[in-house]
Amino acid sequence: MQIDWNTYNPGAFYDELISSPGHARKSGEILAQYLSSLKSEDLQQRKTAAELAIKAMGISFTVYSEAGNIDREWPFDIIPRIITETQWQKTSQGLEQRLRALNCFIDDIYNEQKILKDKVVPAELIAKSVNFRKECVGMKPLHGVWAHICGTDLIRDTNGQFYVLEDNLRVPSGVSYMLENRKVTKRVFPELFENYNIQPITEYTSQLFDMLAAISPRQADYPEVVVLTPGIYNSAYFEHSFLAQRMGAELVEGGDLVVESDDCVYMRTINGLSRVDVIYRRIDDLFLDPEAFNPDSALGVPGLMRAWLKGNVALANAPGAGVADDKVIYTYVPAMIKYYLGEEPLLENVPSYLCVDEKQCKYVLENLDKLVVKPANESGGYGMLMGPQASKKERAEFALKIKANPRNYMAQPLISLSTAPVIGERNAEPRHIDLRPFILQGRDTYVTPGGLTRVAMVKGSYIVNSSQGGGSKDTWIVSDGDDA
Repeated sequence: MQIDWNTYNPGAFYDELISSPGHARKSGEILAQYLSSLKSEDLQQRKTAAELAIKAMGISFTVYSEAGNIDREWPFDIIPRIITETQWQKTSQGLEQRLRALNCFIDDIYNEQKILKDKVVPAELIAKSVNFRKECVGMKPLHGVWAHICGTDLIRDTNGQFYVLEDNLRVPSGVSYMLENRKVTKRVFPELFENYNIQPITEYTSQLFDMLAAISPRQADYPEVVVLTPGIYNSAYFEHSFLAQRMGAELVEGGDLVVESDDCVYMRTINGLSRVDVIYRRIDDLFLDPEAFNPDSALGVPGLMRAWLKGNVALANAPGAGVADDKVIYTYVPAMIKYYLGEEPLLENVPSYLCVDEKQCKYVLENLDKLVVKPANESGGYGMLMGPQASKKERAEFALKIKANPRNYMAQPLISLSTAPVIGERNAEPRHIDLRPFILQGRDTYVTPGGLTRVAMVKGSYIVNSSQGGGSKDTWIVSDGDDA
């Protein structure tokens, strides 16, 4: 297979590399020319080299299925995605703005609740939120930050404009794959890195450690930071161990930690107990502490909430941050930005309909064949209805779910996601993509240059989640000026 861009046609969709058959966008000209110059056997060798590198590096993820948990090698396409620095600058500023407002909102919800009193956000949405934690009321984390690590999902429409699809504020995953994608691409196409000035992403783990160290309750040169994992059977275990190793932090499970009578957290070591200052937790709220939440949890640490509420340990992300990680609350983020920051939103939301609103719900029920309906708190693409691709029976069944619990559903039009080329059997083929940048907020804020590009590997599919067969690409932010 040799790539021929003259026969590559993304149709009505905005393709991020090829503007029209045979014509690359300005920022992608070098890449497109280079790829089309490779002979079929050369291209196949690069593809095989990437697969071997992924296997050798042990890059994997776990898919949960009825047949059990299946450990799979990371699906990766070797053609990088290019975004120009000019395009990215405003997007990056918008992501930073958004997380600042979200943290103001979470802090307000657990304290003064001004935004509810001023009726900017309806109080009943919080009253019925499954992620509101009454145990967190009155807590004031350092710097007023609850969501220290955020993965915001972005899409581009037919005009190439970025929109926010959702915010992930509980335990966002995928950053390790972003970092590993770059390493694999450097192995496969080292010569391309001489022709492009690509913003580096390797500083993420040091930025992450610095942010975590900055929220330590004890002033120390080297606070004890640990990564709390549910264990080896978790789908993101590769990432947990990867980040712990890169930060030089201990990877621990609940049984490795203990809360003593002084309400401080200690790690069990061969030399006895060692005080822990910061826990980067990759466990959901309800499993964190069997004393405060689920008494049957074997994953958490008894007394952990008590230690956190007394300010003796920092937790990232903080318990309760998920109150803003809700697809219904998401629709109010532009209003939050105006309310808390007094600024206009730099990034737009995807137009949305709230089923909790009677008029909007009526519209949704009458137009299920045109809309994507999402549950408020599911992740990984689960529990949603892709209306245009669903059967009449599936839409009828979903309508009953909406009527039974309207608070739990919101709907959006099916956005024509942008495409990027992947290596097909006979030529490059367009596939739909999204982007998950990662934003850190502690004392300062940091946004990854680019993020994890997720790819719907099946032709015509909009499902990019790795848990449902999606793949990924390396994402380049290049200083080529604005794109054509």
